[in-house]
Formats: sequence, C-alpha cells, structure tokens
Amino acid sequence: MDSGRAARFRYPFGTLAPHDYSAVFRDRRLAVILLLGFSSGLPLALTGGTLQAWMTVEGVDLSTIGIFTLVGLPYTWKFLWAPFMDRYVPPFLGRRRGWLFVTQVGLAAGISAMAFASPSADLAWLALLAVFVAFASASQDIVFDAYRTDVAKPEQRGLAAAFTVVGYRVAMLASGAAALVLVAGSGFIPAMGWRNTYLLMAALMGLGAIATLWGPEPEAAAPPPRTLDEAVWAPLREFFSRPGAWVLLALIVLYKLGDAFAGSLTTAFLLRGVAFSLDDVGYVNKGMGLAATIFGALFGGTLMVRLGLYRALMVFGILQAVSNLAFMALAAAGKSWPLMVFAVGFENLCGGMGTAAFVALLMALCDHRFTATQYALLSALSAFGRVYVGPAAGYATDPSYLGLSWTVFFFLTFLVALPGLVLLWWKRDTIKAL
Repeated sequence: MDSGRAARFRYPFGTLAPHDYSAVFRDRRLAVILLLGFSSGLPLALTGGTLQAWMTVEGVDLSTIGIFTLVGLPYTWKFLWAPFMDRYVPPFLGRRRGWLFVTQVGLAAGISAMAFASPSADLAWLALLAVFVAFASASQDIVFDAYRTDVAKPEQRGLAAAFTVVGYRVAMLASGAAALVLVAGSGFIPAMGWRNTYLLMAALMGLGAIATLWGPEPEAAAPPPRTLDEAVWAPLREFFSRPGAWVLLALIVLYKLGDAFAGSLTTAFLLRGVAFSLDDVGYVNKGMGLAATIFGALFGGTLMVRLGLYRALMVFGILQAVSNLAFMALAAAGKSWPLMVFAVGFENLCGGMGTAAFVALLMALCDHRFTATQYALLSALSAFGRVYVGPAAGYATDPSYLGLSWTVFFFLTFLVALPGLVLLWWKRDTIKAL
C-alpha cells in the first residue's frame, strides 16, 4: 500500500496526518487571505449604506438617494472585464498581486477623494467618485478571488473561504455601523465627522496593500492567456469540455437556493409573522446572526480539512436544509423568544458552514490559467438564484397572490434545498476528484 493510500486508511475522516493538519493552520497564506477579505469588504458600505446615511443627513431627496443605489452595478457585471485581468500582467508583483496593489491604491485614492466632496454641494462629483470606488472594488474582488484560488492548497480551500467571510464581515461592520458611530461620536468616542471618517477608511485600505506585499506567489503559477480573445473564450471552452459541465452549473445555482429562499423573508417573518419587536430582530437576527455566521464559516472551514470537499458539501448542505425547518417550527409555535434565538442561530451557523464549502467548490472548479474569468462567471451564476428568489418568496406569502402560511413557506424552502443535494450526490465522483 502506498503512503497516500495508507494515510487515507489510518485517518478515515480526512487525508491529512496530525502533523500535516496543524501545518495547514500555520501557513501565512491564511493571514494574508484574512486581511485581503477585510480589504474586499471595506468599500461596499462606503458606496452603499454609509453613503446613503451621509446623503440623508445632508438633505438629499429620496429619489436621488434611490438612484445612487445604481453605483453598485459594477459588482454585478464584473465578469465582463475579468478576462482583461487574466490576460495582462502588471510590471510588478506578478499577475494577481500586481492587480491587487493597483486596485487597492485606486480605492484608497477614490475613498479619500470622496471625503472632500459634499452630497449637498458636489453631488455629481460624488456620484462619479462612488462609481469609480465601486468599479475599483469589484476589480479588487475579481483578483482577490483569483489569487485566493491560485494560492490556497486543496486542503486549505475551506479555511480560505472561511477567513474571507470573517475578514469581509468585519470590514462591513467597520465601514457600516462603526463608521456611523465615528461620524456622530458616542460616549468617550469624539465625533469625527464625515470627512475624517472617510479618510480613516481610506487609510484602512493600507491593510490590504500590506497583505498584498506580504502574500506569497502561487506555487505553480499558470501562464496567462496569450491574447485577449483567448482570455475571453478559452475559459468557456475549457469548462464546457468537462463531462457533466451543465450539471455542475445547475449544482452551483441550486446548492444554496433553499438557504437564500428562506433568508429573503426572514426579517419580515420575524417582524410580521411572529410579531417580534425591532429591537429583538436587531439584536438577535442581525447581531447574534452575524456572530453565528462568522463562527459557522470558521467551524465549517476547519471541519473541511478533515472531511474533504464532497463530504463537507453534503453534510453542510443537509444542515442548511434542516435549519429552515427551525423557522417552520417557530411559525407553528408562534412568538417564542428561545425558539427564535435557536432558529436564527442555527440557520446562520449552518449557512456560514455551507458558504465556506460552497466557496471552496467554486475555487476547486477553476482552471488556474483563467481563474479570474471562471471564478467571476461562476460566482455571478451562483448569485442568479439569490437575486430572483426574493420576488418569488414575496408572491408566495402575499395574501393577494398565493398567500402561503409561514409554516408552509418554510417547509417549501426545505424542499427547494433538496434538488441541489441530489445533484451533489450525482456528481460526487467528480467533486471527490477536485
């Protein structure tokens, strides 16, 4: 028996011996990915919720604020210029880290420029800067996803996904809720105002730049496409040349669909369906839910080192589906604080675990020659279901249309999660080989 098979025999819950297992966690790649996850999440609120708050305080009308939500469009269409970032290599730091550094410098400059604009006096200029920051942020995401995929070892994919989630969520808190506290001041925290707060956020982009400079190059860097035409079409040809490619695409759409279906109306259900207060929902659904998601991602990523990709996807996918039944139980029982805490915590914990495994799957499916393009396309496809389940959920529960009870609705979300698990079982040999 060769040493690889012997390792599998001795450690039936994974392929790593104990000394190899601990080495996975000591690799500086994970610290770099954590910081880059922070850098990825930081700009989002600065062109979204935090900017909306600034505009509201400055007296900008609601119709204009609504139009400003369109500055987020680059995040939706980023796959269009991903081939450009696969094809061309900056003259410093390599193909991935070079582009990361360029986008991070651009983000720091753009956020700093926003600090010196005023929604009441420089609205057009502020809109232009916000679009630039969103474009630079979406571009950073393209390259970060590619770099994480290229640099993480197979046994680190789950942890890499988990550390990304943690960094991203912490950054959203920093540029969202924490930024608003800094603007207004609170207790011993002096008011910084909008300008200084945005300048501080620009300075925090330096953490991403430090991580980029500190980060290692991929151990087996693939050569970039030779032409832009090849960068556009070769990733598609390569993916669809694989056996069962269409089934894999369907799996990507369906794997987290039940989770997204339930999550699209969770807040409305807690407020209207079982009549919890805004404070209850804020503290439990938003506060504890965020903590549970972060813990779930870390716990799931850690378990993946032992379980491997397929087992983790199946176990976490089943837990995701079952967690929707906790909300069904809450709907059947009525207003119950302990049951609400359990349902929210369990659903977010399982969702975080499922996200870690799902991101690892997207990473594993990418060819390293075209990582930026393929990951951007696959992640856009995975968002397809999340975008369109919201309206479907609304029509399903609205008394003017289907008018399903909340109990029936959450049971339906459980059923929606099952086709993805069936496809996962069908493609188990393919996924085990990744």
